[in-house]
Amino acid sequence: MNKYTFVLIFILFFICKNLFAQETNILVLVSSQKMPLEFVNVYLPKQEIGAVTDVKIGKTRLEVSMIGYKKYSQEVEINKKNQIFLVELETDENQLDEVVITGTMREVRKAESIVPVEIYSAKFFERNPTPSLFEAMQNVNGVRPQMQCNVCNTGDIHINGMEGPYTMVLIDGMPIVSGLSTVYGLNGIPSSIIQRVEIVKGPAAALYGSEAMGGIINVITKNPDRVPKLSVDMNATSYQEFNTDLSAGFKINKKVRALLGINYFHFDKKHDINHDNFTDVTLSKRLSIFNKWSFERKDKRIADVAFRYVLENRHGGEMQWEEQFRGTDSIYGESIYTNRYEILANYQLPINNERVMFNFSANSHVQDSFYGTTKYFADQKIVFAQMTWDKKISTNNNLLLGIGNRYTFYDDNTPITAELDSAKNVINKAQIKTLTGGFFQNEYAVDKFKILLGLRYDYSNVHKHIFSPRLGLKYNFTASNSLRLNAGNGFRVVNVFSEDHAALTGGRNVIFLSNLQPEKSWNMNLNYTAMFSLPKGFLDLDISVFYTYYNNKIVADYLTDSNSIIYNNLTGFADNYGLSINTDWTFDNGIKAIIGGTFLQSYIHKDGQKIEQIQTPKFTANYSISYTFARPNLTLDFTGYVYSSMLLPTLTNDYRPSRSPFFNISNIQITKKWKNGFELYAGIKNLFNFYPKEDVIMRAFDPFDKKANDTESNPKGYTFDPSYNYAPMQTARFLLGFRVRIN
Repeated sequence: MNKYTFVLIFILFFICKNLFAQETNILVLVSSQKMPLEFVNVYLPKQEIGAVTDVKIGKTRLEVSMIGYKKYSQEVEINKKNQIFLVELETDENQLDEVVITGTMREVRKAESIVPVEIYSAKFFERNPTPSLFEAMQNVNGVRPQMQCNVCNTGDIHINGMEGPYTMVLIDGMPIVSGLSTVYGLNGIPSSIIQRVEIVKGPAAALYGSEAMGGIINVITKNPDRVPKLSVDMNATSYQEFNTDLSAGFKINKKVRALLGINYFHFDKKHDINHDNFTDVTLSKRLSIFNKWSFERKDKRIADVAFRYVLENRHGGEMQWEEQFRGTDSIYGESIYTNRYEILANYQLPINNERVMFNFSANSHVQDSFYGTTKYFADQKIVFAQMTWDKKISTNNNLLLGIGNRYTFYDDNTPITAELDSAKNVINKAQIKTLTGGFFQNEYAVDKFKILLGLRYDYSNVHKHIFSPRLGLKYNFTASNSLRLNAGNGFRVVNVFSEDHAALTGGRNVIFLSNLQPEKSWNMNLNYTAMFSLPKGFLDLDISVFYTYYNNKIVADYLTDSNSIIYNNLTGFADNYGLSINTDWTFDNGIKAIIGGTFLQSYIHKDGQKIEQIQTPKFTANYSISYTFARPNLTLDFTGYVYSSMLLPTLTNDYRPSRSPFFNISNIQITKKWKNGFELYAGIKNLFNFYPKEDVIMRAFDPFDKKANDTESNPKGYTFDPSYNYAPMQTARFLLGFRVRIN
């Protein structure tokens, strides 16, 4: 047991010793159609409190409300003993337009959606606070952040074993994070602006186009009408990582509301726990500013616009590296400057009672970086515009039509933008890609059965005609027991250098065997959901079986030649398939547990061989267990994840294991809440102090490979390589923070 464990146990004992010295408390369990509801507003107006602790004895009024349901109001009597109130909410059809679901690009309740959608609130991520969306995703079953480099800590997000470029990240439904920004852009989305995160695992290209082959992560930002006047969340770790989230809601006038969110992350303390003279974690200074404006219009038509700016300076490398060594061959370092602007807007056209939406987004992403002596300067600009018409044909029939255009400008200093002129001189020519398309989607319901048919057509100025069909089926056995089947085709337009950091770092040469063609896939997802009423609580069960078949998959071959990365469209095929199980437990005694696991097989089939996909564990699990002590209003959270062994990118004759160990990373946290909106939390990250013990950086003592050809000192021909990664290189660390919300 490490020293931080003793500190946390002491804090827990100190706070809990007065456990029975508080006032009467009540527990309110809320459900609808025998299904439990989370994040419900509970209020005692006569006592002017919105909590269930420190309640006065006697008669009072209990009010319960939630978007999409009719308000519950009832006179109750509270005696001297702790009491449990069971509340059943009725759905309110007039509020359904306030519930947004990503899977079908239509506004429907989760239970009615043909496409299975997982929803995670900001409260869920507070159980294990992280400074960015990238790290927060480690709390979600089947969604795995994967670090690609041990020097600059670039990474991407895998859904059900599919690599990061197959995951589309949206902000308020707009494809903001894509292409170049998938490498570092995920670190710039602060938690202060997040209302909830909606995740679709499986085919979504028929609606969202390129990059949605594997799934969607849609970040829904806070509504300026429903945010506190001021919210502050600050925390620090014993590693000297400092993170600050500020958000504020403004009422400009009766019809204009604004939200301002600011995140600042600062980490410049060098650590070297494995003594290889390289920083274990990339140092970073990052500022993110988000501003959203909402306008009240006639008939509750939507109109909002948002802006975001991200500025980051990150670097990693040898412990003695300083800014003056940037780009030189004396001290190795990887230094990345990121400058990013974004704008997104949603506007509902005033066309009678029709729901016609215009959506727009644009972003500029400039990356100025050095990987040792390799300079990589890239400039990317993306403009996206889309018009959708959501038409209710009849009570049981909905039609969604849409047209859109995506413009991408990309320029860098690599061979990807180089070509020969008429005199056969190498010149630079920026890439301009357009993707224009339209789609339709029809949902039809009869009795307990629903069917979704969709088709998308895109025309690319590079790859010409692309079709993406989609099929969805849903059958309700009961109101809380459903079976869903979704299948579809996906595609991805590729830019290797903007998405694969390994092409820029280390001592490997980059080889293209052919002109890369767009990747295509066929996906299938069979999903079963059920709600069960237990003797002392509720159980929410979600089971999915998935399969993906790839055609033209672009494979980065690390194994054929240890000194090279070879890119080519796969001549065979690739597939991944598996089983995912999610359980959500709620008990009357205050315990809440979210536990899930994913079993996965991912292979490349080539020349009669079945090759396992690297850095893809066959089993992952996530858990979040919470217990609330009602009387002192204290919550204990135990969170973490488990990864099975995975194949690693080793070199020829590598002395390091070719597979990672089975490991678990756990976190524990205690949160104390007061009536005035103040919260204090403390915890330990990586409670059991696990980190890789192997040489995660090959030949860290010779990062420029100046002595790699010396057969006497390097008989096996090893080269510098930082891609051997499977877990964070961080020990157990103490976390302390506070939150303040002023309404």
